[in-house]
Amino acid sequence: MNEAEIKDKVIEVLQSVFDPELPVNIYELGLIYKVEINEGGNVFVLMTLTAPGCPAAQSLPLEVDEKVRQVEGVTDVLVTVTWDPPWNKTMMSEAAQLELGFL
Repeated sequence: MNEAEIKDKVIEVLQSVFDPELPVNIYELGLIYKVEINEGGNVFVLMTLTAPGCPAAQSLPLEVDEKVRQVEGVTDVLVTVTWDPPWNKTMMSEAAQLELGFL
């Protein structure tokens, strides 16, 4: 698989990870800021959480790491959590906003 195909699969996997407090996946919530894949199949995921005190602060990045590692063609994964810029509800996809009643 090439880098674009791996990235598509990684995004597909990220859409299977849900914030335990919300019925929307973390990708549609806008918690994933960046997904990069290099030639060797190394994946970098830059993500945030809905709030610094999020109860899933320990579990969500680990779940992202574990699921991305299962994607064919991925050789290594680095998941980094950032608070800049802080997450807000405008970062959600239209589908997520609709699901949560913001539209």
